[in-house]
Amino acid sequence: MSPAEEEKSLPLPERWPRASKFALSACAAAVAELVTFPLDLTKTRLQVQGEAAVHRHRATAGQAVPYRGMLRTAAGIVQEEGLRKLWQGATPAVYRHIVYSGVRMVAYEHLRDSVLGRSEDESFPFWKAVVGGMTAGAIGQFFASPTDLVKVQMQMEGKRKLEGKPLRFRGVHHAFMKILSEGGIRGLWAGWVPNVQRAALVNMGDLTTYDSVKHFLLLNTPFVDNSVTHSIASCCSGLVAAILGTPADVVKTRIMNQPRDKQGRGLLYKSSTDCLIQTIQGEGFMSLYKGFIPTWMRMAPWSLVFWLTYEQIRRICGVSSF
Repeated sequence: MSPAEEEKSLPLPERWPRASKFALSACAAAVAELVTFPLDLTKTRLQVQGEAAVHRHRATAGQAVPYRGMLRTAAGIVQEEGLRKLWQGATPAVYRHIVYSGVRMVAYEHLRDSVLGRSEDESFPFWKAVVGGMTAGAIGQFFASPTDLVKVQMQMEGKRKLEGKPLRFRGVHHAFMKILSEGGIRGLWAGWVPNVQRAALVNMGDLTTYDSVKHFLLLNTPFVDNSVTHSIASCCSGLVAAILGTPADVVKTRIMNQPRDKQGRGLLYKSSTDCLIQTIQGEGFMSLYKGFIPTWMRMAPWSLVFWLTYEQIRRICGVSSF
């Protein structure tokens, strides 16, 4: 049998390992995103309530919506806008995770196995895991930033309607085209700096914690590579990711949701640093953790669903465990 014929006879995951891992992680991320999306919507609404810069910018202040907390915000969305609105913006969110999760997972495994290099006993030094997690998250988020921008802005459409403001978008395609026409290619990457910063921090919590906890359990305890080990590692990763990522997520959400001039420049914040300073000065340091509970409540089940699904899909398709 010739080398070409031998290659064709190999299973798909062995012929195209990175493409296969990209597809598998994208599928797992799509499932996790749809299951936990209402918590993401609630978190986004909480992060922009009480925004000090909006009240100073009188032309766009509109009618203030009282800060209602996680449960009351979620219940208010259902009562005022309808149950289906809990999934408003889910389509670009799934698009985002197909790109984001696919790229970050492939990038992290490549960095871990080829660039940074793990030991023969499968151990991976913590500092290398931190570098790999942050780098992979930043790369993945940069490519996915346009879909994240559309997701955030579509999540706010219901709130705009309640405040008597005109809706900005008719759908995902219209949102992309309108942002592109108003701000050009650069407009699609509005807020990408805090977005990438957040992703680096979140993945330092998510990828680094999951990988470190999982392999620590496998190497130092009686635990084996099964769903119990995956569940413990994913619960730890969700908590750490929420703690590290919430402040950057608040800044990212506010920058992406702010009104813009004809040149696509923000009217409320000049940069992510300016947004951070204004938020702390106007609302206090703890305002950076607005939406923390729904963020954590979303990240914990998201991590659990994603990692369990991802590990099982890899096993079924004949790909080695993460």
